[in-house]
Amino acid sequence: MIDINLIRTNPELVKENIKKKFQDEKLVLVDEVLDLDKKNRELKQMGDDLRAARKTLSAQVGMLMKEKKFDEAEMIKEQVKLDAEHLVKIEEEQAKLDEEVKKRMMVIPNIIDASVPIGRDDSENVELKRFGEAKVPDYEIPYHADIIATFNGLDKESAGRTSGNGFYYLMGDIARLHEAMIAYGRDYMINQGFTYVIPPFMIRSDVVTGVMSFAEMEALMYKIDGEDLYLIGTSEHSMIGRFKEQIIKEEELPITMTSYSPCFRKEGGAHGLEERGLYRVHQFEKQEMIVICKPEDSMSWYEKMWQYTVDIFRNLNIPVRQLECCSGDLADLKVKSCDVEAWSPRQQKFFEVGSCSTLGDAQARRLGIRIKGENGNYLAHTLNNTVLASPRAIIAFVENNYNQDGTLTIPEALRPYMGGMEKICPKNK
Repeated sequence: MIDINLIRTNPELVKENIKKKFQDEKLVLVDEVLDLDKKNRELKQMGDDLRAARKTLSAQVGMLMKEKKFDEAEMIKEQVKLDAEHLVKIEEEQAKLDEEVKKRMMVIPNIIDASVPIGRDDSENVELKRFGEAKVPDYEIPYHADIIATFNGLDKESAGRTSGNGFYYLMGDIARLHEAMIAYGRDYMINQGFTYVIPPFMIRSDVVTGVMSFAEMEALMYKIDGEDLYLIGTSEHSMIGRFKEQIIKEEELPITMTSYSPCFRKEGGAHGLEERGLYRVHQFEKQEMIVICKPEDSMSWYEKMWQYTVDIFRNLNIPVRQLECCSGDLADLKVKSCDVEAWSPRQQKFFEVGSCSTLGDAQARRLGIRIKGENGNYLAHTLNNTVLASPRAIIAFVENNYNQDGTLTIPEALRPYMGGMEKICPKNK
């Protein structure tokens, strides 16, 4: 959510930003906010005038009572009563206007960074850099679910009976590989100075709407029936929510955290669920990184954070690239974002395995996260990035570490987490 003062002082900038995001249907919201805000401020002035008049009249009542001018005092008391009733109506109308303004402000997109490429959708995202050689071996790379099947590592059929489409059992060496990759990502971030956190896996609606847009919430989140609780789609939600309505001392910044959680997503819409494989599923596990910092430090943290993910995947022998999200592909709260995509030698293309974003002060404004500085309080900046999310990371791993004899090579960085194993051998080839 942007600062309403920006709409008051530079509505054309806000409209231009909406156009850059190809959301022209929202242009009318800017004028509506201006109109509602003007009415609200007029009402506020009327209320302030009534409160000042009430104070003056109350003082007059006291003087008249001392002078025993009871009739005059009663007349003024009646006026005070009428003014009080009028004030109540003004405050009620203000509350309604506040709600109408907030409703519109919550869907006006954040101001994107000047460096963000302009494009309508993800087809116009821009590749910035590649890391590692995206090569195709001279032997066939099977579909990832077929590779995993040779290790007796995946059972979607049983998961379909217990839970439905979009769920899975990971087993044996593949389940161990899953945990090893998460643990490696965790320890890598701890070694970068990040504090390890396991957050709540359910959060209230006021936290959900503080960290994401209404449209995202509806498309993504599972709600707990009969309770004001949602299953998290990523630990970012509860990690940022931890600081709701908090004032952080400037000297405590930056706050850098890496969090583990299961993640639950509807995965509805055009993409749908993957029938056989693990690319789009309802449940997965993820190691995340979160930074809360001063505004002037957010862009430097953004550059560090996506690079951490690149380094982790390269240490797992997985070629990746950085893909900058264009304006039309940015979620409404984001200032700037990029995806880290892993190479698929089977498909001979890259696919998303992580996403790094800076949201400026948008989440902090919604949740009331402030910094206590020498010259007063100001809003924090928040950033998030995927360290490693399984099973997408498993897909990238098995394709890039698959050998012609059907074994999987375990990179050196992962061997301590796999009991020293250098290879996983098929059990059912």
